[in-house]
Amino acid sequence: MATDAPPPEVSTATHPAEPTTEAFIATQESAEFGELRRSYRSFAFPLTVAFVLWYLLYVLLSNYAGGLMGTKVYGNINVAFVFGLAQFVTTFLIAWFYSRHAAAKLDPKAEAIKSRMEADA
Repeated sequence: MATDAPPPEVSTATHPAEPTTEAFIATQESAEFGELRRSYRSFAFPLTVAFVLWYLLYVLLSNYAGGLMGTKVYGNINVAFVFGLAQFVTTFLIAWFYSRHAAAKLDPKAEAIKSRMEADA
């Protein structure tokens, strides 16, 4: 289907100057960037380890504790099914907690670093 509309205008807006390699290195070595990394790592690493251990517990119980996992909870719903659903629930909870943490702690720090680098370039 052809239109009579002209092609879109080419944007002539200037892009911010790119920071130099030295500016990136200086930012990476700054205390502000170190604090941003610590804030990220102190949240992400423990939650990742906890979730992997929780997942491995589920797998190990499924393989070696068939009697426990086959225990009926309600009707045809057994412990294994409940644990399997809990894996999904914890995945979504962790994603939700991370998005809240990032919005409150990481994004403001990252935006401040970005703004400073763009202003210096």
